[in-house]
Amino acid sequence: MTRYDPAKIEPKWQAYWEDNGCFDAKEDPNKPKYYVLCMFPYPSGAGLHVGHPLSYTAVDITARYKRMKGFSVLNPIGFDAFGLPSERHAIRVGRHPRDITQENIATFTMQLKRLGFSYDWNRCVDTSDPDYYRWSQWIFLKLYENDLAYLAEVPVNWCPAQGTVLANEEVQDGKYVETGDLVERRMMRQWMLKITAYAERLLADLDELDWPEHLKEMQRNWIGKSEGAEIDFTVDGHDAQFTVFTTRPDTLYGATYCVLSPEHDLVTQITSDAQRDQVNAYVETAQGHTDRERQIAAEKEKTGVFTGAYAINPANGERIPIWIADYVLAGYGTGAIMAVPAHDERDHAFASKFGIEIREVVAGGDDVQAEAFTGVGEAVNSPQIDGLRGDKAKRAMTDWLEAKAVGRGTVRYKLRDWLFSRQRYWGEPFPIIHLEDGSMVPVPTEELPVRLPELDQYKPTETGDPPLARAVEWVDVEINGVKGQRETNIMPQWAGSCWYYLRYMDAQNSELPFSTEAENYWGPVDLYIGGVEHAVLHLLYARFWHKVLYDAGLVHTKEPFQRLFNQGMILAESYKETSGKYRHPDEVEQRGKDWFVRGEDTPVVAQIEKMSKSKLNVVNPLDVIEQYGADALRMYEMFMGPLEQVTPWQTKGVQGIYRFLQRVWRLVIDSNTGELNPKLTDAPIPDALNRALHIAIRESNEGIEALKLNTPISRMMEFVNEATRLETLPKSAVEDLLRLLSPYAPHLSEELWQRLGHETLCSEEAWPVFDETALQSSTVELGVQVQGKVRGTCTVAQDADKETIIAAARALENVERHLSGMQIIKTIVVPGRLVNFVVKPA
Repeated sequence: MTRYDPAKIEPKWQAYWEDNGCFDAKEDPNKPKYYVLCMFPYPSGAGLHVGHPLSYTAVDITARYKRMKGFSVLNPIGFDAFGLPSERHAIRVGRHPRDITQENIATFTMQLKRLGFSYDWNRCVDTSDPDYYRWSQWIFLKLYENDLAYLAEVPVNWCPAQGTVLANEEVQDGKYVETGDLVERRMMRQWMLKITAYAERLLADLDELDWPEHLKEMQRNWIGKSEGAEIDFTVDGHDAQFTVFTTRPDTLYGATYCVLSPEHDLVTQITSDAQRDQVNAYVETAQGHTDRERQIAAEKEKTGVFTGAYAINPANGERIPIWIADYVLAGYGTGAIMAVPAHDERDHAFASKFGIEIREVVAGGDDVQAEAFTGVGEAVNSPQIDGLRGDKAKRAMTDWLEAKAVGRGTVRYKLRDWLFSRQRYWGEPFPIIHLEDGSMVPVPTEELPVRLPELDQYKPTETGDPPLARAVEWVDVEINGVKGQRETNIMPQWAGSCWYYLRYMDAQNSELPFSTEAENYWGPVDLYIGGVEHAVLHLLYARFWHKVLYDAGLVHTKEPFQRLFNQGMILAESYKETSGKYRHPDEVEQRGKDWFVRGEDTPVVAQIEKMSKSKLNVVNPLDVIEQYGADALRMYEMFMGPLEQVTPWQTKGVQGIYRFLQRVWRLVIDSNTGELNPKLTDAPIPDALNRALHIAIRESNEGIEALKLNTPISRMMEFVNEATRLETLPKSAVEDLLRLLSPYAPHLSEELWQRLGHETLCSEEAWPVFDETALQSSTVELGVQVQGKVRGTCTVAQDADKETIIAAARALENVERHLSGMQIIKTIVVPGRLVNFVVKPA
């Protein structure tokens, strides 16, 4: 083979790696461990596009580099295989979601293997495999046994068409974003996980993690710790009271009304007959919107209805009106607030609209009737605390509330318990049985997994029960003569992804989800790379489950992921008609600066967007591999720019990397004979080449450790430029280059390493050692000028004296020609930089 041909090289090495288990992770007590992980993919029918390998390649480069640095490396892969998309597709095409999922996994597996990733495929997991979800159910039972899983009536986003509960993120404008189906708010009995019991630890332990600060801040905001007071308000004329939480107890005397969420339990009880129709209509409207939609709408315009009832302000005994408004949410705080319009912008807007009293109780504002004052000032019109400021006023008011037994100091979190059940088919069944006496019992662990029953219909039943209710023989059970029914809800897709990183540590274990020995060796994950879209939910849920397992003595670290890195996104050009219809790139043509449908006068707009099947701008990695090879694709994605940035895909960029790899090939292989390049020699490495080599080693060390993976490629290119200029090429320098290149372009590196006569794998060699002294050259190159214009360069010893430098400069033919007929007035020598001859006509 005379030319670089990835179509022949890459399948050869991929087969060799797999047949010989080259990347199987081993628990070697004589080596330090390194666990590197990418967020595992959902196996959709669309397969991978070129955006997916961005994080996978970064992980693989790190894994290969760490192996060569002497670490025992765990680099696993798997599939987040349960979920509603497969179920919806199964319903559309009349097939079982399991069959569709397995076909998609096979496609993904083939694509990943074609990219040459150094995964330990023996540890591959599939969250829809009963051998996997057996342990998801086992962990759920740990939660249940510790009172961290419970059933409760909660408001949910219910999609009648899909027959399931949806997350807030899946709903927009009262519709399911995937299908456009209408969504309504319902109170439903759901499984909840008590993540709030871990709120403080989830918050505090963020400080110990090597995560991007903006991501930690997102989690802090989601958890939402607030210090303040709970205050009890009685309802005038009713045997009822409600509690509010406020971070400003010092403003209690300024509370001129209260607001309940439309879903609050007291709304029906306290609403007067005169207001009932208005209240009922408002509640019905609010139920058609998600919490997020209500918050966004409230920023534009405040709406609400007076209940006709009054609360008693415990500070002064005043009767203040009770309203309902959709900007107060049942799922946050207590579902009730005391409103202090003089010192809260939201309350001020509401009070101004509905003509409610605005009373100043903190001095410092210009005119609280016109604008709320939210700063720090002295308490006024507040007999218990007048004259006090800030924290002192808050503390004094809280002490008074506690003394009067009408309030108490407390800490609150915005974080709510996790709604953990779905009314679908394609997910993990709960290992719970409901007995006819109303009690519940867990399925014994020795009977796990509770397998999904076979069904022909995956939609909810006509009665609204989940699909599993159709499997009557599966549902109905008897325990010790007592009849019962299995839980027919399923777990959400999050369940499988909460702990998959632990299963990778011991994926073949049939007795436990993972052994203590394996977890002690591999835990925690040293580097986790994935998209910022998982910054809160997946990462928060996984941290919660990990802490539960830590408390149970099943893991030895408090946190699952020590270092986290968010990769950016690869975008692609799309072509869109003014009607909104997208066109495939093959259907358009450019005329001048504008784009049109090919052969038509229909204009299209070219724009850079996220890759999407619907936008017809998906670039299939297999198409790129067929043309340029996996090594070129891998290297190009790393060379596009900093890993964390959003960058557009450019196929011509792959061409440039492909040409670079061809140049590397020609350093070793003669293009005419296909044999070793006759320029290769065992001679010592020249200073200039040695300097370029060790710059590349240094930049590769620093770049890979910091995940600045584009810089090492530039340094390797500079080395190849220098090597190509030489008449003879030291073989040892080329071998060091191949070791540096190996994590990026493993197929080419292995092929050339073998052709250089090695029987070992390049990927099993030790990483090159950086030598600082190699950067300190014994010679220096000087620019030579005549009358300030460069006429050549000369090379002299680093410690050459002035006379030697001048002699070397005058020895240059072009310099001597420009000095001919001239009188040298002055010779300027700047050591290490230049020589300049100042002249005039002789």
